[in-house]
Amino acid sequence: MKLTHTQAVFGMVAVTLMWSIAGVITRHLEQARSFEVTFWRSFFTVLSLLVILPFFQGRSVFANIRRGGWPLWLSGLCWSVMFTAFMVALTLTSVANVLVTMALGPFVTALIARIFLGHRVPLRTWLAILVAGSGIVWMYGTQMESAHVAGTWVALCVPLASGVNWTVSQRSHAHGEAIDLVPAVLLGAAISSLVTLPLATPFRASAHDVGLLALLGLVQLAIPCVLAMLCARVLQAPEVALLALLEVIFGIVLAWIGADEIPGQTVLSGGALVMGALVANEVVGWRQRT
Repeated sequence: MKLTHTQAVFGMVAVTLMWSIAGVITRHLEQARSFEVTFWRSFFTVLSLLVILPFFQGRSVFANIRRGGWPLWLSGLCWSVMFTAFMVALTLTSVANVLVTMALGPFVTALIARIFLGHRVPLRTWLAILVAGSGIVWMYGTQMESAHVAGTWVALCVPLASGVNWTVSQRSHAHGEAIDLVPAVLLGAAISSLVTLPLATPFRASAHDVGLLALLGLVQLAIPCVLAMLCARVLQAPEVALLALLEVIFGIVLAWIGADEIPGQTVLSGGALVMGALVANEVVGWRQRT
């Protein structure tokens, strides 16, 4: 499946919308907590991908995993770190601290892509990254006083792994290597579920919780992560990371609607900065291409 640039942009918007449902859904869990939430979510992601990937690619998907080489396995390891570190960080510090740390993603991705791929990052993208990052810091900066150092360091693993992941994808396709990195999402979910299984027992999740976590595994991880990898074949790595910041905005809105978590004025003004940076970057880029 080959996407146009415009399709890839809208695809990433859809991806961030699906990613953002995690917060509002976890607000309705009854008994599942911490590593058990991570395990069940990753486990159902594995089950979902075992259906989705062969449906689109046939049984060759498993042969592609065997032939994928180091880029595939490195990408899978990155996905497992992102799947796991986010939930672990939430058990150590506040959601705000985790989100602020994750906002470093565009900066980290741009730096990694610049160093290892030699990508020239347009000035408009650098400016948009700075504005969007400032917006998120403004949204949550007032809550940083109570940050737990350990949680912040764990959360830092998410943008680091994300930056490496997008750069690996860009390098693979830029060099014309016939490597399908989409199965890396399956590898990442499998690694995450195996690592968190010993830490998740004894299980306490109710049937209601398992149903919601199954929904997260399919709609919040399996489908959007595969779509994100398809979009990464077209978009530049910093551009993907910048669009991924929409997850923060969508997450706030969904929590507002679905969990009665009304955002304050700093959240609204910071969110406006993020949205403005994203829109301006895409509009300028579209005009330059046309």
